[in-house]
Amino acid sequence: MAAARRSRQIGARALQIFSDNPTAWRRRLEAPADAAAFVAYCAGSSIRVAIHASYLINLAGSREPSASQSRAGLVVEMQRAPLYGATLVNTHIGSHRGVGAEVGLRSIVESVRAVLAASPPGVRLVLENSAGGGDLLGSRIEELAEIMDGVGADADRLGFCLDTAHLWGAGYDISSASSAVAVIDRFEALLGLDRLAMVHLNDSRSLLGSRTDRHEHVGAGQIGAAGLGALLRDPRLASTTFIMETPGADEGYDAVNLRRAFLLWGGALELPELPPKAFRTNRRSTRVAPRG
Repeated sequence: MAAARRSRQIGARALQIFSDNPTAWRRRLEAPADAAAFVAYCAGSSIRVAIHASYLINLAGSREPSASQSRAGLVVEMQRAPLYGATLVNTHIGSHRGVGAEVGLRSIVESVRAVLAASPPGVRLVLENSAGGGDLLGSRIEELAEIMDGVGADADRLGFCLDTAHLWGAGYDISSASSAVAVIDRFEALLGLDRLAMVHLNDSRSLLGSRTDRHEHVGAGQIGAAGLGALLRDPRLASTTFIMETPGADEGYDAVNLRRAFLLWGGALELPELPPKAFRTNRRSTRVAPRG
């Protein structure tokens, strides 16, 4: 409930939450006692709710018991989403763990089909692109398209999330307006923009193509204001849910980053410099959105 109140206080129009401990398989048997009040508050405040699934879920893995646990865990997230008023469940795609991309992609397709078959019709499964480190899959838009095509007829409730820091780590130069728009053009050509359910609007501390994922304040990292602003202003993404996972939420930088995103959305080409202390914040992410 505190996250919902904070979202309204700073003017966010969407909120991404964890429904339970994101680093454990064990799930609570019931939703929290204030879940109904949370849903009513978000609805009354026009705040769109998305769930980020457990970090342990690995759809690309084929080894047991992890593969079965991943499917079952994601089904739980999907089935419980309505209890939080959520229509989107975002998950990392995962790692093939050394068995090869072909086997990993096959595992993803099988897992997605199984999860969708066991999930309520009003909830959309959203797969997030990766930075591509190690054996992670889903770093290329072409791989995302391959997953969608593999799921086939069952893909009507499948969407995708483009994390800008992950795009950057994977080698997509989105630092200029033209290059950022070109990435959206590519996604549109291969998957269709109706499949782009979410954008994680994060700047990056990592080098382009480094295959690493280190989030930074909006417009204060390696990507910068021009590319992120172009994504926010792209009229094709007007109905896409934008979520920020930027540092320093506990220190008030969620509001700072939201203001910076609104400035970019409004047409600003440059942003005010942040004080040195902004880069010494708690690196844990905040998950609020500049617009729905």
